[in-house]
Amino acid sequence: MIDKLMEINPVILSVFATLFTWGVTALGASLVFFFKKTNRNVMDAMLGFAAGVMIAASFWSLLDPGISLAEELGKCAWLIALVGFLSGGIVLFLGDKVCNLFMKKSKNTKNSGFKRCLLLITSITLHNIPEGLAVGVAFGSLAYNMTESSLLAALVLALGIGLQNFPEGSAVSLPLRREGYSRSKSFMYGQFSGIVEPIAGVIGAILVTRIQNILPFFLSFAAGAMIYVVVEELIPESQSNKSKDLMAFFTLIGFSIMMVLDVALG
Repeated sequence: MIDKLMEINPVILSVFATLFTWGVTALGASLVFFFKKTNRNVMDAMLGFAAGVMIAASFWSLLDPGISLAEELGKCAWLIALVGFLSGGIVLFLGDKVCNLFMKKSKNTKNSGFKRCLLLITSITLHNIPEGLAVGVAFGSLAYNMTESSLLAALVLALGIGLQNFPEGSAVSLPLRREGYSRSKSFMYGQFSGIVEPIAGVIGAILVTRIQNILPFFLSFAAGAMIYVVVEELIPESQSNKSKDLMAFFTLIGFSIMMVLDVALG
């Protein structure tokens, strides 16, 4: 199976990978058809696990390869990594600030329930852009170093982001259902929040396959964006659980699995 995947164009692989992450978002949103409420422990455990996977992937699949490639290209590796990493986090930080500002201004307006849901959809969609970019960059970089281990690392990265997208899909559809939307509309808006991932993924893959010099920056940028999402959203949400020590253990498990795959196979 891996050998056959290695024969496919990296951009096409990024399309399939981000369609998978979008599909998992839709799967999470589909919970609105089956449950009024989801098991909090299960959702938080998935968030914790995904956080661990994404932290490990941010270094071994994105930041470290970006530094190595910058050194090979004769560039100032530490500076590119620093600027790219901080840029990824800053973009997400500014996006959150814009959403928070809009939320404050809309508190006293009519139909506040709808506006809360709109803000939720906007926030999750915003976070999905760098996640799709991260997958696209990971697969696009295979054009320069297509090995079994690097392909597997990109696949695991897509899996980790997909796991995170599952609760995000339900986090949109279930509140919409509570606001009185039909199950079908709630599902539609829930899965729609993930549609930006294939778009961002293809853009990221095409850019890095066309212009190798920007690859170290994009790898570092995607790593910074992912770390911001993990620290700002995933870990705090999973740690709000009463069994937060157990949720932390799921984060360690996710990190360990990704670390072993990258280190042992890379």
